[in-house]
Amino acid sequence: MVAVVAVALISACVAQPAATPEPQRAPSSIQTNVEVLASDAFEGRLTGTTGIQQAAAYIIAELEAIGAEPLPGSDGYRLAFRYTGSATDGGTSLRLATDGGPHWNDSGSVRALSFSESEVVSGPLVFAGYGLVVPDTDGFSYDSYATIDVTDKIVVVLRYFPEDSEGDLRAVFSRYSRLRFKARAARQRGAKGLLVVTGPRSPNAGALVRMTADTAVADSGIAAASISGAVADALFELVPDKTLEEAQLELDSGNPHVSGFEIPAEATLDAQVIRDQRTGYNVVAYLPPTTGQAVAKPYVMLGAHYDHLGRGENGDTLAKADEAGDIHNGADDNASGVAAVLSAGAELAAQDRARGVILSFWSGEEIGLLGSADFVDSAPVPMDQIAAYLNFDMVGRMRENKLTVQALGSSSIWPDLVDEINASFDFDLQPVTDPYLPTDSSSLNLAEVPTLALFTGSHEDYHRPTDDADTVNYVDLERVARYGAAVAARLANEPVPPDFVRAERSGQQGGQMAIRIFTGTIPDYSSEVDGLLLSGVMGGGPAEQAGLREGDIIVELAGQSITNIYDYTYALDLLKVGEPAAVVFMRDGARVETELVPEARQ
Repeated sequence: MVAVVAVALISACVAQPAATPEPQRAPSSIQTNVEVLASDAFEGRLTGTTGIQQAAAYIIAELEAIGAEPLPGSDGYRLAFRYTGSATDGGTSLRLATDGGPHWNDSGSVRALSFSESEVVSGPLVFAGYGLVVPDTDGFSYDSYATIDVTDKIVVVLRYFPEDSEGDLRAVFSRYSRLRFKARAARQRGAKGLLVVTGPRSPNAGALVRMTADTAVADSGIAAASISGAVADALFELVPDKTLEEAQLELDSGNPHVSGFEIPAEATLDAQVIRDQRTGYNVVAYLPPTTGQAVAKPYVMLGAHYDHLGRGENGDTLAKADEAGDIHNGADDNASGVAAVLSAGAELAAQDRARGVILSFWSGEEIGLLGSADFVDSAPVPMDQIAAYLNFDMVGRMRENKLTVQALGSSSIWPDLVDEINASFDFDLQPVTDPYLPTDSSSLNLAEVPTLALFTGSHEDYHRPTDDADTVNYVDLERVARYGAAVAARLANEPVPPDFVRAERSGQQGGQMAIRIFTGTIPDYSSEVDGLLLSGVMGGGPAEQAGLREGDIIVELAGQSITNIYDYTYALDLLKVGEPAAVVFMRDGARVETELVPEARQ
């Protein structure tokens, strides 16, 4: 089916010129588009919600107003993709193995953790304190498992971290206290299962852990559940001379020498998780060529993601305590980019074009570049027929006339072209060579499409409910849109398309996030394999130098087994800059070993 659509689309591009339909009404202004998309009515445009569906309908109406069409061969402007949404408990239970022993199967007593394996496990119980493992790379080491053997056992741990710890020590504990890390630590030490209790000295004492959306689809490789305070008290009744509260009090100073202990009982944990498969929608439109001129690679593509964080329920919010649960309207991130693409599209619709122009609006960006990655994988447009892609992400908060132009290393023509176009705009361009960015242009770059990404900088409202329409710099947003349109217009009419360069890492970042250790790996966030599937490696980076490449599946790093992206992230804390780390990966079914030398991220 993809091939048929692709042929139809190529034919539409190289055949006789197509007339752009007459607009039914005048397009809205940039400011109006931002204000509507960033309004409370769309409730933060979280992927999979009614709000983002309303945003898609609004964008489609604007596309129709500028005369854009659906892609040839498509049923409409919406292109569907599947992703993993929320996780719900499917009937988790816990039973003590003694005859007639207690059996808990109600929703108030036991609940699977969202990343749990769905399986039944049995074994002796052991208490491992807070279940924390802090590697000594932070100048302080702490191992809840140092003096206990948990092989083939079910581990009981406290939620959070030592309550009486302070200052830097508290910050270190906090960093390693996420439940996925605790599950990984237990699994790495041979445990069959994990039970988490919110201790009596902790916030939300005795409460079960809420199941959350888990869009990375990979589970933790271990059966894991939270238990109520009452269930934990029943388990501790089997422990001589120690209550749960007394055990927590001993641990809460942060003293690394407080040991765990066995609970004299065996238990069976039946953890059941139902993961909800959902459908998201990219919105994609097309301005056909008008000149009839035959050109190589007959498409130029502009894009921006139109999803945001909803009310911050998926955990990526940076909201302050008094903002929790408020609508994250995402005016700059990324109503500004959507409005810029619509404005640039309106300009291009009124001009002659030797190449067709594709206007793309991605969903699922905030949960792993899902929409743009699916577009690349499903290829409704053949990737080798796209001359270039221009991305707009957070382009509404220009300060001091500075416009960051990213991914210049993906084609040899970009440095001269962006400067030449800028002669008419006079931005203070901030060049970034690196094309490996935390935005949708990375998906196209991995498909060897020359990319550019425009960005006006981070700010204190990033991923907070305060990213509202009244904070946007509309005068300069319009200038950015015109600049992008000018770049696209040049590309739409140049006889020779830009060359693609597999860029070396520049050391310049210019994006919205960074990590301490640089390995040069590009994970596939939507894969369902056991291990870390690589969707690519950064040119010249440690991973490429170690011989890793697209399609490899990392299964061990620095002696730690890797079953998913979370294992990999945590294993990075064991690495040291400049010191070789063993990597085991699968390639074409064969197990391969190599060494990777991490670098410091600059």
